[in-house]
Amino acid sequence: MDKKTMVEHLNEDLAGELGAIIQYLTYAAKANGPFRPQLVQFFMAEVPDEQLHAQFLANKIVALGGEPTTTPRPVPAAKSNREMLEAVLVAERQAGKDYTQRAEEAEAFGDKGLQVQLEDMVRDETGHAEETARILSEWPL
Repeated sequence: MDKKTMVEHLNEDLAGELGAIIQYLTYAAKANGPFRPQLVQFFMAEVPDEQLHAQFLANKIVALGGEPTTTPRPVPAAKSNREMLEAVLVAERQAGKDYTQRAEEAEAFGDKGLQVQLEDMVRDETGHAEETARILSEWPL
């Protein structure tokens, strides 16, 4: 793994985090029905974690000599609360897979600090996915 490829992969992850921030903000605005207050709180509570991930990635990209992307990954359209939760679950599971792969790449690249930080981000994303799955497990169709 060379530095250029690592920067490209970290920029893909940064695009995902920027998209997640937009996704959570948008879904918080669109949540409706009797569980709106709880969903707004749930969605908004995730934004700070995603912002921290995005800032870490942007800083690391610059430290490696790259230019951080400002283009977010597209946010899936969702019309209902359930569709929003399902889209969040897919995104969080994907982020966990991406960071697991990236941690392996960081190890091969020889950057132990990056590897450890990415492993911490796997933990964060896995926790987000598990919490979303628990909400969906009893969500009415």
